[in-house]
Amino acid sequence: MPVQAPQWTEFLLCPICTQTFEETVRRPISLGCGHTVCKMCLNKLHRKACPFDQTPLTTDIEQLPVNTALLQLVGGQVPKIQGVGLSSTAQSMLSRPMQRKLVTLVHCQLVEEEGRVRAMRAARSLGERTVTELILQHQNPQQLSSNLWAAVRARGCQFLGPAMQEEALKLVLLALEDGSALSRKVLVLFVVQRLEPRFPQASKTSIGHVVQLLYRASCFKVTKRDEDSSLMQLKEEFRTYEALRREHDSQIVQIAMEGGLRIAPDQWSSLLYGDQSHKSHMQSIIDKLQTPASFAQSVQELTIALQRTGDPANLNRLRPHLELLANIDPSPDAPPPTWEQLEKGLVAVKTVVHGLVDFIQNHSKKGADPQQPPQHSKYKTYMCRDMKQKGGCPRGASCTFAHSQEELEK
Repeated sequence: MPVQAPQWTEFLLCPICTQTFEETVRRPISLGCGHTVCKMCLNKLHRKACPFDQTPLTTDIEQLPVNTALLQLVGGQVPKIQGVGLSSTAQSMLSRPMQRKLVTLVHCQLVEEEGRVRAMRAARSLGERTVTELILQHQNPQQLSSNLWAAVRARGCQFLGPAMQEEALKLVLLALEDGSALSRKVLVLFVVQRLEPRFPQASKTSIGHVVQLLYRASCFKVTKRDEDSSLMQLKEEFRTYEALRREHDSQIVQIAMEGGLRIAPDQWSSLLYGDQSHKSHMQSIIDKLQTPASFAQSVQELTIALQRTGDPANLNRLRPHLELLANIDPSPDAPPPTWEQLEKGLVAVKTVVHGLVDFIQNHSKKGADPQQPPQHSKYKTYMCRDMKQKGGCPRGASCTFAHSQEELEK
């Protein structure tokens, strides 16, 4: 994927004077908290603390290390070092989350205790993201969406396509945002009657499945009644569309994770919204649902995926390194690592990141040409039925049918 300029240029500037780092006066000096400042600005500080988060500097400024990784990127002369070095070709192949996590690791300073703790956490985070990227590389996007909706249906829930689902959720909100308590039957009937003019395919069964999705997400306060159906009331915190939609999306992501599916934020955006503009919203939901155990679980899932493919790239060799990274304690109050633990962690992260780059360069079908549309005899020659009937398509940009007259004519 093309590197977007701000990602790789902003961190080459001193955040105080905004001048580019260089090897004489404005050498990049890393602080234990993860910030990097040029030496000139550091010498002008009134108190010995990071100007951004006030973390005290426990080491004399003259003893603080130069960030050689950054110095190399701005063309400075530095002694040849071993690090998580990647060529610009490799950098451009990595996804934005991988680039951001690499930048975080590059900013970690190992002289101070705080910096070593942060470096271990950054290494773990980078390892976890590497596993996710490798799992995504082994998935078929078309098969992925059918597996996802099958998992959702298996729980008695349903997704009706981006446009129809949005309308259904807004109508649930319209019925319940004032604190009203309705039985499930009355709520479903209310939504179906108002949806039918725009979406004739709306049925009590399908809308009942959408309500079940919200029920699973614990959005309702349920009051049981003797010999009568229970009453459902929207919890106060979910009485806006944004809050209700976020909880709804989180529930679908959780179902996917429980089913062993790993879906990238841009794929989620296409599936749930039919566009690419909800990537960061989906990424924040994915991040929130991660637990310390998620990493080890992902390593297991990758192993299963490799067994299916026969592992031609011998990615199984990365497993001990990934397990070592998964065992790092990610909590902020974890004890500082020994120098031996730190070295093992950094060697492991370097090995797995290079393993990912090697796989993308030499073995990935997806690395060939991401812009090339799938070859299909009827590719974009017929209008998409979902788009015509429901006003939205769950496959988004990966759909092989046309979504507009313009696409049809192309």
